[in-house]
Amino acid sequence: MEILLDVVRVEARADHTLLLEFENGEMRVFDMAPWLEKRPFQPLKDLSLFAKASVGQGTVVWPGDLDIAPETLYDLGKGSGLNTVILVPSEPTPRA
Repeated sequence: MEILLDVVRVEARADHTLLLEFENGEMRVFDMAPWLEKRPFQPLKDLSLFAKASVGQGTVVWPGDLDIAPETLYDLGKGSGLNTVILVPSEPTPRA
């Protein structure tokens, strides 16, 4: 059984992509452009509406009762490259 992950943060970008953070801390980018020709997403071609993306009920929602399933966002989203962990030593390394 697949685990369903909730979206906890969304950033709508001017190129019709969504930067998403899921509850497991993973970041993904979802390209909405191919979906904008399909009902009911056609109104999101308007960037002022697209920019109103927010998180509701564990997924991305827009005014006008538009939403998209979180499993679609996760499964079709691409890794953002933003969840790279950088380890920084807590103490300076002694010099020889």
